[in-house]
Amino acid sequence: MQTLANWGGGPGPWILFFPLIWAAVVIGTVTFLRRTAWRSPGGPWRPMDEGRPSGDSPLAVLGRRFAAGEIDEDEYWRRLSVLEEQFGRLGKPGAA
Repeated sequence: MQTLANWGGGPGPWILFFPLIWAAVVIGTVTFLRRTAWRSPGGPWRPMDEGRPSGDSPLAVLGRRFAAGEIDEDEYWRRLSVLEEQFGRLGKPGAA
């Protein structure tokens, strides 16, 4: 009786398709998860809004007030320096 694993004295070239199929399944799964489930801000590699202030952070409020014209440039820079002294380097990429 001739089986698939013993085709003419040994495994034939078809045996290479199994690792390729598994590689395609794994790559497809990882790609799908990266595009859907892991895309949230709490994803496993990095937050999507890294380096940007969140909606209610003091830096975001300060930026919105400056953009709306509620405070002038001098007031913005003065308040920004106070926030940086208090909380560290806010909103700057690579800040610890």
